[in-house]
Amino acid sequence: MSINKIEYQKGYSMFDFINNYGTEEQCEAALFNWRWPQGFVCFSCKHTHYCHLKSRNLFQCNKCHYQASLTSNTLFSKTKLPLTVWFMAMHLVTQSKTSVSALELKRQLGVNYKTAWSIRHKLLQGMKRVQ
Repeated sequence: MSINKIEYQKGYSMFDFINNYGTEEQCEAALFNWRWPQGFVCFSCKHTHYCHLKSRNLFQCNKCHYQASLTSNTLFSKTKLPLTVWFMAMHLVTQSKTSVSALELKRQLGVNYKTAWSIRHKLLQGMKRVQ
């Protein structure tokens, strides 16, 4: 009998995760590359030249001056949590063999139960939408 390839596929270890997404800057860079793989594109006029407003952490189109946040129109919009917490939650939810409860997320992330429940709910809704 052969080995089940799905069951024995290579996972994504916690060490790999920390190396790739351990800091806020790494998470921001990853999110920027996921949102705009070819570089920033203005939502309003589709122009590609922009400037980064560091004081408010916004990207502003040089043509129409439309301002876009890195997290706007994403699961992370209007959140006060650091992206590292969100990325760790994504890792925990996607890498567990069985479902991760909000109580377990609360313990692992160091947030209150209501926040953990909201994070889990948003992640599961986002995963449901992708399929």
